[in-house]
Amino acid sequence: MSPSISAHDLAEQLHSQRVAVIDVREPMEYASGHIAGSLNVPLARLHLANLPRGPLVLVCQSGQRSSKGVQNLLQQGYSHPVNDLAGGLPSWQQAGLPVRALKNAPLPLMRQVQIAAGSLVLLGLILSNTVAPAWILLSWFVGAGLVFAGVSGFCGMARLLAVMPWNKVDL
Repeated sequence: MSPSISAHDLAEQLHSQRVAVIDVREPMEYASGHIAGSLNVPLARLHLANLPRGPLVLVCQSGQRSSKGVQNLLQQGYSHPVNDLAGGLPSWQQAGLPVRALKNAPLPLMRQVQIAAGSLVLLGLILSNTVAPAWILLSWFVGAGLVFAGVSGFCGMARLLAVMPWNKVDL
């Protein structure tokens, strides 16, 4: 288990400029809401990044990626204190602390999946009743894909939506 810090302690350290915050989420997640002044370095690129010198606090959505990032930095011999934000960004928000969102940030990926999947199911139902009964297979296919995503943790629709042009974020 990696060393962690509470949202209030992080806010205090940020206010006194004693720590740098690294958000290890993907750029699209970062754009939808992040701690002001944090740097976005996705976990997959953390080992390549030129990180600020001094104490760091890593942040993600749930605390899993930031905890993994802390462990990676400690294994690489990072010479300054490294912590992760306990409870991730939701704990920061629950503490009533401000989150900054970039203008024109795309919808969160899971909301896009919900909209797309729901639309395809409805389309399959409508087409099966108006054009040909075989269109019901579209609804079956989407339903099976959602079950597979829930069981396996792999969502092909989310992967596809993530590479769409409206989800490209320039930070």
